Amino acid sequence: SERRAPLAAFSADSLVVEKTLRRLTLWAGGLPIRTYDVALGGNPVGHKERAGDRRTPEGLYHIDARNPNSNFHLGLHVSYPNAQDVARARAQGLAPGGDIMLHGLPNGQGRVGPLHRAYDWTNGCVDVTDEEIEELFAAVPVGTPIRFLP
Repeated sequence: SERRAPLAAFSADSLVVEKTLRRLTLWAGGLPIRTYDVALGGNPVGHKERAGDRRTPEGLYHIDARNPNSNFHLGLHVSYPNAQDVARARAQGLAPGGDIMLHGLPNGQGRVGPLHRAYDWTNGCVDVTDEEIEELFAAVPVGTPIRFLP
């Protein structure tokens, strides 16, 4: 496994998820500090539109909560849905969904490690390894912007 310098000295300015590349980049001090390979929602193409579509959102959101007691190994909650997401879903008679997180593996399954990236399996969340979410959890404060690119 790859050894990396600890992120302890960094507090994230922003996060960028490039869905097509399955990549998350942590930015601090205006520089890309670390990248992570990720798994996405099981139906990742396009913007999340409704509950159950298994899509990962697109657009600008922020980390609005930290969950140390998640069903996954730590969770950073994303502010989806925003007002436009709610309005778009309601106009179609749908619920927008929610509970989008940046998280580790399901509790008790950390041994899977990087193999979790073999396919997109979440309900719309962004998944990293348990070790990676520990780094991110320490470096990403509430309020950090997170941009999801197609």
